[in-house]
Amino acid sequence: MNLSMLRILSIATSFAILTGVLSAQNAAHEARAKEIFKQLVEINTTPSVGNTTQAAEAMAARLKAAGFPDAEIRVLGPSPKKGNLVVRYRGTGSKRPMILLAHLDVVEAKREDWSFDPFVLTEKDGYFYGRGTADDKTMAAVFVANLIRLKSEGFVPSRDIILMLTADEEGGPENGVRWLIANHRPLIDAEFAINEGGGGVMRKGRYLTNEVQAAEKVYQDLRLEVRNSGGHSSLPVKDNAVYRLAAGLSRIAAFEFPAQLNDITRAYFTRAAPAQLDAQTRADMLAVAKEPMDPAAAVRLSAQSAYFNSLLRTTCVATQLSGGHAPNAQPQLATANVNCRILPGVPVSAVVAELTNVLADAAIRISLVDEATPSKPAVLREDVMTATEAIVKSMFPGVPVVPVMSTGATDGLFLRNAGIPTFGVDGLFDDIDDVRAHPRDERVGVKQFNEDLEFQYGLITALAK
Repeated sequence: MNLSMLRILSIATSFAILTGVLSAQNAAHEARAKEIFKQLVEINTTPSVGNTTQAAEAMAARLKAAGFPDAEIRVLGPSPKKGNLVVRYRGTGSKRPMILLAHLDVVEAKREDWSFDPFVLTEKDGYFYGRGTADDKTMAAVFVANLIRLKSEGFVPSRDIILMLTADEEGGPENGVRWLIANHRPLIDAEFAINEGGGGVMRKGRYLTNEVQAAEKVYQDLRLEVRNSGGHSSLPVKDNAVYRLAAGLSRIAAFEFPAQLNDITRAYFTRAAPAQLDAQTRADMLAVAKEPMDPAAAVRLSAQSAYFNSLLRTTCVATQLSGGHAPNAQPQLATANVNCRILPGVPVSAVVAELTNVLADAAIRISLVDEATPSKPAVLREDVMTATEAIVKSMFPGVPVVPVMSTGATDGLFLRNAGIPTFGVDGLFDDIDDVRAHPRDERVGVKQFNEDLEFQYGLITALAK
């Protein structure tokens, strides 16, 4: 065997050894992330009986065991069961800090509604099932696992990395981000933040786009109420509170707010169009992005996808009903909650006025449930976009990175309003036609979870180096 062949053999052997070492390291990293994920899912953090303090303390214990100093780990909150975790990974300080934000609380889940126990992480058919898997405990687990990995590797960032795992994002009364801003602003002051709200979109197994959230719709609950004198059920009259409310809700169900775009959604439809699976959808997305918008294209897109429909317009939907006081009496009161997701820049008063016209019944009274908290869109940062595009190109070749307006609400609005630009960036791909963030049998793909783990590792190191 000549010298050249020996060199080739030596290089190949070294590469095989290195590959084996890296594979073992990746497997260990994925296993640790799954353990963290399982622990988080199996701690009940619902608003009714849950405890985010328990989840925060569990993650604090893991980070302490990984070598984070006690002085850099804080569990604090307004009440015993509403704790928030704030951890600082110290850097050189040559750049201002960045925040990694995820929320610990989850929406309610009843065992009888699910195919599995919602508070046991269940792996089946390539998916992780459990309440919070999609919203937002994957992101929390991935952040914790990656900070532990970076610590073990001796990574020294140029900026402090602030991990925030918070309470009551899902509508509870003691929102962690808002409380931290009001009571501990110096502890979380940062140049920018990475949050939920973005991520990958797939359809029929094909990865279509990776979205960077820079804006979000405005959350506003409305209470609809009808009152009348009631009466004995054996002597029914036409003026029935339940019937009047039901008729009004039917009119809302049939109504659509007009389609309109802003800079973020226009860029989304333009840049996401080439990645769509069929020619008609590609053409329609480009047609709605033009000025003036093609109304027929907007109608087709809205009918095709609830996601496209929500990107195009303000939406209002009935979510809760209540009425009557006895089974043998005509109702004296009927109420409904209508949840609106309002396009940025559209006044709440304009939405209420429009719905008042749609109801066309002075007996149906509309009132606000709490005050909406709007936020202005964030200006996209070059470093965030460059890092995201590089990682997506490496991990998911051919998938475009597009700016997006989140159709839901996130805690990013509180940070944006406090002067900390916040972006939804994630490597977790989800099926656009089967979104399971709040319904029964919430889930994420096992493959997609592991991809997100690697994606966020690359993003954190790129933005913090």
